[in-house]
Amino acid sequence: MDSLITAAARALAAGDPLGALNRIALRDDAPALALRGIAMAQLGDLVRAKALVRSATRAFGPKEALARARCVVAEAEIALASRDLNWPTKALDAARTTLQAHGDWVNAAHARYLEIRRLLLIGHLDEAEHRLAELDPTPLPPASRAAYELVVAGIAMRRLQTKAARAALERAERAAQHAAIPALTAEVESAACILDTPAARLIVGGQERPLLLDEIEALLVSPTLVVDACRYVVRDSGSSVSLARRPVLFALARALGEAWPADVPRETLIARAFRMKVADDSHRARLRVELGRLRAALHLIADVVATPRGFALVPHVAPDVVVLARPVEEQHATLLAFLADGESWSSSALSLALGASQRTVQRALDTLAAAGKVQAFGHGRARRWMTPQVPGFATVLLLTGLLPND
Repeated sequence: MDSLITAAARALAAGDPLGALNRIALRDDAPALALRGIAMAQLGDLVRAKALVRSATRAFGPKEALARARCVVAEAEIALASRDLNWPTKALDAARTTLQAHGDWVNAAHARYLEIRRLLLIGHLDEAEHRLAELDPTPLPPASRAAYELVVAGIAMRRLQTKAARAALERAERAAQHAAIPALTAEVESAACILDTPAARLIVGGQERPLLLDEIEALLVSPTLVVDACRYVVRDSGSSVSLARRPVLFALARALGEAWPADVPRETLIARAFRMKVADDSHRARLRVELGRLRAALHLIADVVATPRGFALVPHVAPDVVVLARPVEEQHATLLAFLADGESWSSSALSLALGASQRTVQRALDTLAAAGKVQAFGHGRARRWMTPQVPGFATVLLLTGLLPND
């Protein structure tokens, strides 16, 4: 490996893409193409980065299996950064096997990390946790250890294990400082901000206030009966009842929970559950049927009792009742939550992450775009969506195998 390639690789490892390009910008050999691709990725030009890394993969000969495998890993990370979640996972797994066979444990671990990050983005927490348990972070360099701890923190946040998340973020911060890569440090700081950002609203007796993740964690292990409008579940300390597939019942449960300990007038329940401004006898009859179904669903944790003007929720054991609501009440709130990371998403990636059809996601994106809540750029398959005026979320792209062994 010549001195310019080595110097460019060291510059990229230190988070200096411009320094790397100064050394190899005019070269078209395979190692230079790979490094140029990574440099462009660090500068944010992911389309050009992907093209350069693919060119490097083709330029490496069939006998250079190790170099080709490293390029596959780099291309997978570029795809992840551009939220193209449909990249071939089998190719990444084959590249990881090749890297392990050649003793490149750092890049092999990085390939596993990318696989876990993808699983995390599409909500496969159990599988991501299983794959993470197979990864030993001890021999990894500081940058890779920081990436590992970010995944640990991400899983812990989604599990509402805030103590574990904070500990992982502290370890990630120390590793990022040791690596001395500004973009990586910024990524850790951005992840840490999630713990100090309101993640839900608590509604009690018509009053509401924002909740942080650790407050939500404490609430869900308390004896309080919680009508969870984030997961469409009604739970107390001993039981949990999912109403995710019964929206009318959940609308009634939420209305009763928001008013507790008071009752709710029949007309209000009809308006909330059936979206009817004017009620007649048929609506009142249907309300009695649906409340009977709700009473049967919640029989282990609460009762629904009739009052002179309406109905009230009466918990069996819980001392009080609260409603846990999303921080923003929006028809497409889940879609906006994915876009809130500041990255540009393709509609196909959002479809995979949400578990919805691409056509459904596209209609939602068009609605949000018309309201000025999201914006698109690019055309055709290269079209990407993001929320406007959101700070960037730095992603470190390294091809550490191009560094010589000391």
